[in-house]
Amino acid sequence: MAELIPLLKEPPPKKRGSRKLILILVLLFLILLSILFFNSAISKVSAVTVSGEQFTPEAVIKEAASVRPGDAFFGTVAGTVEKRVDALGSIKRTTVEKKFPGEVRIIVEEYPPVAFEMDDAGKLSAILASGKILEADAGSAVVDKPVLSGWRKDDPVKKKLCEALADIRAEDLDHLSEISPSPTESYPDRIRIYTRSGFEIVTAVSLLKDKLPTINSVVEERSPGRATLLLADTYMPFGSAEESADEGSAGGSR
Repeated sequence: MAELIPLLKEPPPKKRGSRKLILILVLLFLILLSILFFNSAISKVSAVTVSGEQFTPEAVIKEAASVRPGDAFFGTVAGTVEKRVDALGSIKRTTVEKKFPGEVRIIVEEYPPVAFEMDDAGKLSAILASGKILEADAGSAVVDKPVLSGWRKDDPVKKKLCEALADIRAEDLDHLSEISPSPTESYPDRIRIYTRSGFEIVTAVSLLKDKLPTINSVVEERSPGRATLLLADTYMPFGSAEESADEGSAGGSR
């Protein structure tokens, strides 16, 4: 007896069209969400702060950084901003920190001052280790480095002096109060240094680094006087007969 074979039902076709539609809708939603996000205030720079500066004006640093409120937060590249600020010449190192939402922090480390300078009008300027000269606030600046006086603005010896001072330890610079030019035919880079403890040191810019240990020794071990540290080293305490005679001859040669 023949058996009847039941007919197998064909599976319903997969609804591929509906899946594609869902995928398209999801993509459109994500695109719309991205557009709304990147055009909203939350994706913009809301604040730019600067810290660590002493002589470089905050406005100058912000101008160099070229980051302003309203700029794209995610389009601000920290490394690019750091290079822009470092190019000022007064900044030794820059670190940029981005804090979502919208805050950009610019943290700078300036080159240390190696000297100060006051012009005829009483305007105080700081000379940094990089050679950059910036205006200093005479009311708030701590003048703990030597003051350069009597120098021409374009004097090449002054530039060499600043380079020499940049190689001297900060604690050694603290002893020096004032440095003025005192050139001669033999030593066109001769300088006169006054210390905070009352000494007068005559030396040359080209010899300053080598003579620094002698300067420290004289200041620590002798009573206030005049030390000439050139080809030969001499010392005379103030008030001695030799010092008075030398002062008279120096005055006559001016």
